[in-house]
Amino acid sequence: MACQSISIINMDEQALLGLNPNADACYRQRAIAYFEQLKESHDAWAVCAEVLAKSVYSDDHVKFFCFQVLEHQIKYRHGSLSAAQQQLIREALMKWLHCQLMNTQPEKPFIRNKAAQVFALTFVMEYLTHWPKFFFDILSLVGHNPHGVDIYLRTLMAIDAEVVDRDILHTAEEVRRNTLIKDNMREHVIPSLVESWYQILGSYQQSHPEITCQCLEVVGAYVSWIDLNLIANDRFVNLLLSQMCVEDLREEACDCLFEIVNKGMDPTGKTKLVESLCQVLQSAGFFNVEQEEDVDFLAKFSRLVNGMGQSLVLSWTKLAKSGDVKVAAETLLALEGKVPLLIKLLVHEDDDISANIVGFCYDYLHVLKQGSEWPSVMLQVGRREQEAVEEFWESDKLPLLTDQQKANVEAIMLAVMKKLTYDDEYNFDNEGEDEAMFVEYRKQMKMLLDRLAQVSPELLLEAVRRVFSTTMQTWQTASFMEVEVAIRLLYMLGEALPASHGAHFSGDTAKTSTLQDMMRLLVSCGVSGYQHTSVALEFFETVVRYDKFFLVEPQHIPNVLMAFLDHRGLRHSSPKVRSRVAYLFSRFVKTLHKHMNTFIEDMLTRIQDLLELVPPENGVPPLLTSDDQLFMFETAGVLIVNGDSSAERKEVLMRSLLTPLIDAFRLLLAKLAREQEEERQEVLADCLSHAVGFASRTSKAFSNKQTVKHCGCSEVYRDCLQTFLPALSCPVQRGALRSAVRSFLHRMIICLEEEVLPFIPAASEHMLKDCEPKDLQEFIPLISQITAKFKGQVSPFLQQVFMPLVLAIFEVLGRPAEENDQAAALEKQMLRRSYFTFIQTIASSGMNEVMASQGVENIERVLFTIIQGAVDFPDPIAQKTCFIILSKLVELWGAKDGMVGFPDFIYKHIVPACFLAPLKPTFDLTDAQTVLGPEFIQYLQTEYLPSLQVSAEISQELCQVLQQPDVKVLKNYIKAFFQRAKL
Repeated sequence: MACQSISIINMDEQALLGLNPNADACYRQRAIAYFEQLKESHDAWAVCAEVLAKSVYSDDHVKFFCFQVLEHQIKYRHGSLSAAQQQLIREALMKWLHCQLMNTQPEKPFIRNKAAQVFALTFVMEYLTHWPKFFFDILSLVGHNPHGVDIYLRTLMAIDAEVVDRDILHTAEEVRRNTLIKDNMREHVIPSLVESWYQILGSYQQSHPEITCQCLEVVGAYVSWIDLNLIANDRFVNLLLSQMCVEDLREEACDCLFEIVNKGMDPTGKTKLVESLCQVLQSAGFFNVEQEEDVDFLAKFSRLVNGMGQSLVLSWTKLAKSGDVKVAAETLLALEGKVPLLIKLLVHEDDDISANIVGFCYDYLHVLKQGSEWPSVMLQVGRREQEAVEEFWESDKLPLLTDQQKANVEAIMLAVMKKLTYDDEYNFDNEGEDEAMFVEYRKQMKMLLDRLAQVSPELLLEAVRRVFSTTMQTWQTASFMEVEVAIRLLYMLGEALPASHGAHFSGDTAKTSTLQDMMRLLVSCGVSGYQHTSVALEFFETVVRYDKFFLVEPQHIPNVLMAFLDHRGLRHSSPKVRSRVAYLFSRFVKTLHKHMNTFIEDMLTRIQDLLELVPPENGVPPLLTSDDQLFMFETAGVLIVNGDSSAERKEVLMRSLLTPLIDAFRLLLAKLAREQEEERQEVLADCLSHAVGFASRTSKAFSNKQTVKHCGCSEVYRDCLQTFLPALSCPVQRGALRSAVRSFLHRMIICLEEEVLPFIPAASEHMLKDCEPKDLQEFIPLISQITAKFKGQVSPFLQQVFMPLVLAIFEVLGRPAEENDQAAALEKQMLRRSYFTFIQTIASSGMNEVMASQGVENIERVLFTIIQGAVDFPDPIAQKTCFIILSKLVELWGAKDGMVGFPDFIYKHIVPACFLAPLKPTFDLTDAQTVLGPEFIQYLQTEYLPSLQVSAEISQELCQVLQQPDVKVLKNYIKAFFQRAKL
């Protein structure tokens, strides 16, 4: 029966009603307020402690609430409690625990867990000082009572979370405290705790298997930091192994053994431990995994075997590096003995079981890669350990495998190939969580395949060739899974057997011959007609990965092009396939366009309908998305530009490609100007942006050799410009349209060169009207690009546009914004940076006349913004740009024949900036730049430094350092000088 209340305790009953999840909102709000009130109160926790000690309330939510209040007190105010108050908490907890022993039914798990957390917090606070007998007090109270043992075990796990768990961040003081707690526990209580675990494991496995499972979890958690000999002994391990045979316990027993195996120890001892475990497990029949039907247990067992295998690999590595050849050889033998079990688990139909053994498999292959015959070789040369060991570890030669190791490698290859295969439940049309998990699992299999290639490329190449050839010869009758994985394996060889710049078909004759045979079979056997999505995608991916094959055997290009262009590729029933093929087709054409001259116009005709700008009112879903069409327009451009046709013919073809876009753009722009509905405006603007983007993408086909002018296409692109620029003055949807046209202008500056210049003034005028920060920020790179490319040619234009642009920037920067509007603040910061970058571009391009022609007042205004950027704005990037500008201007205008009045500006403003900026907390003292001259030194020593009340001694010291030639000494002194000045 439950402990009875022996007194009435005042609590806000109305507020407590709000603890029920189904309570009204007003009651819940009152409960929250009450909780905050009790937390802040200095003595309310004592009421909660008494409620718990005397089991005043039967409502679970009230009990949990009281534990929360107590938890807050212990966690945040324990240090302020008197000794008597701390004693009260200890007594309340022990009384509550005693009540649990008397109850016929245990508390709900969420209450027991919260109680365990409170016990653990109290332990952490008091174990080293006031409660050293914590564990003994609890153990003596709970005895063999299952309710009490349950709380004891939960408390141990809560202590592990507070003291040991590395995933929880701790302060340095908490780390120090936790270390002291663990040291004290090791010395005084761990043996007693281990004995209690042993007794619990032996006593409750029949009557209370859930308690036994909890205890196994505790052992697994604590084994990482206690003396392993207390656990890894015959008595304890035999008990754990016996529980591997109990259905309710074996998963937890597996986890516990895994933690024991993972415990750090010397390599020889670890090998002995693993071997003794394996012998018992094998004799008990656990290695016969094919007879086990419980996949959940097998997943745990696979994890255990993985841990044992990786432990043996680690032991072997340590022993091999230390030169202990005999024991290393024995460990390698033990390691090899686990490979048959590894393969059974790797090839298991359940992917979780297979995935859990991947780590061991990868590490084993790494051992083989390092050359597993080295121990016997070393023994034969009289064990010249250190030299032989160093030579072995520095070698990257392919290993010499024994016959057994070759058999192991081949078995792992077959397992990986099998496990790469999709199952027939994979949903390609609606990929969900299961499909995502298989994709991740496939990546693990690929990792193993890559490692297999490093161990024995010849074996892998032959294994893939065998599977691929067999499947391709019978693809008409094979399942999609078999066909897909066969092509996938060929595709994966491209990364597993890497070649410089994809040159898989030159060099090693055996490799190139085999790959060439497989590619020839792929493109000639008709498998491109297999209509399953996965096979179609894999076919085209592989064709493009090995596009260099077609340089060797170009006779296959026509057939593959047809596959790209018909129902197998760009017109496939699956949108996913069509989309990917659009991109792959672009890559294929870029590589092999020289071999396509005779098909170019036929190809352009075949893809013509895929190059149409689909108007929004069409209603018919297009075969390709607008993003896919970008690749198609680029491909069309590559075919036209790189063909053998004359410039006149190229111009005709390019005009036939772009004219439909131009015509559609004009019609849509007129519609947009008339449209009133905003949603419809957005659709039209989107379509107009696509048209500009498509035209822009065709220009990517041009190169330094094949320029727009050389191909006779200048006029076509000028027509495009003429058509697109009016969109800049469109009164609606300005952001999208300006962005599209601006991007096109960037391309035309590169492609049309000087021919673009007549269009720039009008474009700039439109783009500077009614600007938003983002508009200006994106416009400045365009002007900077023009400035850097054309320099003096655009000087008159820049002189004209300079102040309107600067004033537009000033106007936007001066607009008021909410104090906490971070987005607006960031926009302004980026615009300010763009502005300074623009000034830097002009200064660096040697066009000082652009600024010099703006009039004294305007020049001063700009110069002061640069000084302000260098000193006042807490933006290191802008500061650096400003100092670069100042440095350049000093170089341009600072001489005697420079701008009138500028030397005076240097002394009055630039020099102080050089001293004021480094004193700012945001200034990077490791990245300062300085410009010096004799007059500057004299000015510093006689005028500026005295005005700052710098002593004559320090002034002289600074000026001497400034004149010496060693830049490193100068930088170190300047850095120290400003660090002192900041103090």
